[in-house]
Amino acid sequence: MTVSLIGVYGASGFGKEVMPLVRMQYPQFSNDSFVFIDDGQAGTLLNGYPVLGYAEFLDRLNTDKAVTIAIANSQIREKLAIRLTQDGIQHLNIRANNTVILDEVDIGEGSLFCSFTCLTSNIKIGKFFHANIYSYVAHDCVIGDYVTFAPSVKCNGNVHIEDHAYIGTGAVIKQGTPDKPLVIGKGAVVGMGAVVTKSVPAGATVIGNPARILEKK
Repeated sequence: MTVSLIGVYGASGFGKEVMPLVRMQYPQFSNDSFVFIDDGQAGTLLNGYPVLGYAEFLDRLNTDKAVTIAIANSQIREKLAIRLTQDGIQHLNIRANNTVILDEVDIGEGSLFCSFTCLTSNIKIGKFFHANIYSYVAHDCVIGDYVTFAPSVKCNGNVHIEDHAYIGTGAVIKQGTPDKPLVIGKGAVVGMGAVVTKSVPAGATVIGNPARILEKK
């Protein structure tokens, strides 16, 4: 890679976890090549790295820049991704060095795989997917754009997850079948520890074991 400045967008708790993964993926760069980007904390240091506002990041003299977006909110992630593309900033695909990826796995740009994540075989994943620690995606799954896995998500085979879905910590998604995959609809939220045994409608929030729709009051 021929960039000279690498940014982690988001100086939050998740950003703190992502920066070491970025640094390990690019050991050829000095510490001076890594920065956080966060308008709310600009001008500070985080774990020894400067936090820049976005305008300052763009104004740096380095001609070649690249960014990973360490923000769980998928709507914000999409807005930032569009802005970065418009400004000609390269999107990074970040993978912890112990990530396991097997056969016939297609991954879109801007992905982020934290430590101990696993993708088995025959999987298609869209843009800007986040998989937090100890998460896995099993065979024959299709995952859309801007999907977020919190830690320890277990997504079994023949599951389709549509754009902007959020899967909470420790959730388990039951395996579907080739002729009838289990579907998590667009923008759905699967709560922490939920056990999903049937498809979830778009925009719904499900909780519990077995998972049920959380009714709005």
